[in-house]
Amino acid sequence: MQKNYVIGFPRMGEKRELKKVLESYWAKQCDFHEVKFIAHQLKKRHWTYQKEANIDFIASNDFSYYDNMLDTTILLGAIPKRFQHLKDEELYFTMARGNETCVAMEMTKWFNTNYHYIVPEISKDTQFALNSKKVIEEYKEAQALNITTKINLIGPITYLGLSRSVDNSDVFMHINDIVDVYKQLLKEISQLNNEVIVQFDEPLFVKDLEPKVLSLLKPVYDALSNVASNVKIVVTTYFEHSNEATKILVNTPIWALGLDFVHGNKNLESLEIIKNSNKVLIAGVIDGRNVWKSNLKDKLALLEHISSVILKSNIIVGTSCSLLHVPFTLSYEMTLDTEIKSWLSFASEKLKELNLISKEFFDLELTLEERADIKKNSENNQQRKVSSKIHNKDVQEEITHLRLFERADKFEDRIKAQREFFNYDALTTTTIGSFPQTPKLRETRKNYKANLISQEVYETEIKNYIDECVAFQDEIGLDVLVHGEPERNDMVEYFGELMDGFAFTANAWVQSYGSRCVKPPLIYGDVSRPNPMTVKWISYAQSKTKKVMKGMLTGPVTILNWSFVRDDMPKNEVAKQIALAINKEVNDLQKAGINMIQVDEAAFKEGYPLRKKNIKAYEDWAVESFKLSISCAKATTQIHTHMCYSEFNDIIKTIEAMDADVISIETARSGNTLLKIFQKVAYKQEIGPGIYDIHSPRVPSVQEMVEQINALIEVLPKEQLWINPDCGLKTRKWDEVKQSLKNMVEAVKIVKKEK
Repeated sequence: MQKNYVIGFPRMGEKRELKKVLESYWAKQCDFHEVKFIAHQLKKRHWTYQKEANIDFIASNDFSYYDNMLDTTILLGAIPKRFQHLKDEELYFTMARGNETCVAMEMTKWFNTNYHYIVPEISKDTQFALNSKKVIEEYKEAQALNITTKINLIGPITYLGLSRSVDNSDVFMHINDIVDVYKQLLKEISQLNNEVIVQFDEPLFVKDLEPKVLSLLKPVYDALSNVASNVKIVVTTYFEHSNEATKILVNTPIWALGLDFVHGNKNLESLEIIKNSNKVLIAGVIDGRNVWKSNLKDKLALLEHISSVILKSNIIVGTSCSLLHVPFTLSYEMTLDTEIKSWLSFASEKLKELNLISKEFFDLELTLEERADIKKNSENNQQRKVSSKIHNKDVQEEITHLRLFERADKFEDRIKAQREFFNYDALTTTTIGSFPQTPKLRETRKNYKANLISQEVYETEIKNYIDECVAFQDEIGLDVLVHGEPERNDMVEYFGELMDGFAFTANAWVQSYGSRCVKPPLIYGDVSRPNPMTVKWISYAQSKTKKVMKGMLTGPVTILNWSFVRDDMPKNEVAKQIALAINKEVNDLQKAGINMIQVDEAAFKEGYPLRKKNIKAYEDWAVESFKLSISCAKATTQIHTHMCYSEFNDIIKTIEAMDADVISIETARSGNTLLKIFQKVAYKQEIGPGIYDIHSPRVPSVQEMVEQINALIEVLPKEQLWINPDCGLKTRKWDEVKQSLKNMVEAVKIVKKEK
């Protein structure tokens, strides 16, 4: 009896082994054979973990050296022309990261998660050709371990729907070509075993699809399902409901549907039509996006509700989505508060939950240990509800009496006061905030946390780094300086560590993009700020220069969206608590003489609901939270914000409503496309479009930056523009940063002379 199913599994390794070997390879400290060896060891280990946890459906091809969408581009042979002279791993990593002559492909967020994918580039001339090597080899790798896997693939409609048309042609004009390539692949797959399960991930189906796209579902999955009788097709969706697609898919020959019943509760509305179609339902009830221990009693009740409509024999219990979005294991969390730890479940622990709930649901015999685990689960969930760690009466009281705050002055009045106060002109140069996090710096923070060095030694090292950052910026002629953030491990974690209501892990890393991993805080209780968090270091940096020093804070919505958030309180209430804490920090900074403050909302767009009908409610509370955080700012306190990877067309009015004075955005990989919407709506605030891509190690030339700045001026008046990189510089090396910023400042000088 095969009754439980994992959509996908993390690939970095429990100790980030893949990250380490990739970065060693990119630094030319090892060759690609070493990368392949580590990758094989990780796949073997991860498959074995799942097998030992009694998981029935285990995935292959969910592993990736960088990103599964990039893998799919390679699989389909959709290589942009500028990379076609390259081969193998050089081709693969250059598409993702760029090199001296090739600009990397665009990268953006995977739906409303913090994972980034490499955006396919499609034109009317794009040719497709099968490259099945990775898919076939991974299946055989698992087979050699006596593990039969399902094969994970990105579905053709999602692949095209998430692609970027580079010539404004309709990407879906290629649907038949791509389906033909997938049919060839399925024929190869059919030779691998007597029966093979192929999972097509189609998360695009949870969005509001145009009728044209919906009309593709039936012909596509009719064609794919009829390639080989021994290949069973599963179509999985996640992060929301996909009822419109489900109505169509039940009328195709696919074998099963995977639906998310955690974040897509409305999927319950499709139970009747699934029942009538006699399709298998993979019921995603174990949360693949959050870290809180499942309430097995509630999960069982949900499954019983589902089985009141659909036969149990047609139900498989699954994860809501890939476990890629949660940390690997709790095993290494030796210092985490034991009570909080008892409320948590990471990827490895979710395997155990999945096995327990499926055994209980299908009335399979439980061992004494499993019965004890179920009892413990109930006790932990009950204890969490009443824990004194969660509830802070003072915070609740302050929030109860809170009213929506607005800045006292209108933008038109503020900007006049700010231009006089700061005396800056057009094309003012700055950076987004962070400077490189060197190994020495990380070691200093690590040793301080471990009490291996004194506070005096630690602070001396931090001050030395700030001194170097300030001196360098002064030397090259940047206009507005930053302190470099040497005291910060992460833009969210740093603030969470200084606020109550947050918990932190030692090893709970989650992949963000490529080798980049983040360790999100856990918001487990009411949030407050006991003491100032940044004033000391920003004030020190300001004392080292006569130029303007910009204060750097992370905004409430980004802190929320980049944390694992408590699931016992509405998100908007949690955001309001964080906003109140940031408000107090803004006020302390301006009291200390820091009058330019950046409140980053890098993840503002990331939290957007996937369904249009839910967007307004999110925008209302997200804007309210941001405005609360800056409401105390005086007219001469200039508020900056920064946003990552956003398509602004649909949210430009929301950005205006946030009422920041200056917004910096990432445009380096997408040209001026993003910027034109600001022109179209006559956006009045000032803008810092990123003029070079910091996610790539390449250093753009002065001439390249001159051309980029001139292109910006064609869209917006230079008086409205700030000049900066497109994101923080913490992940780059100092030699790259120094040359790039020197080139940027020089480019501005040239443009100013010309204009």
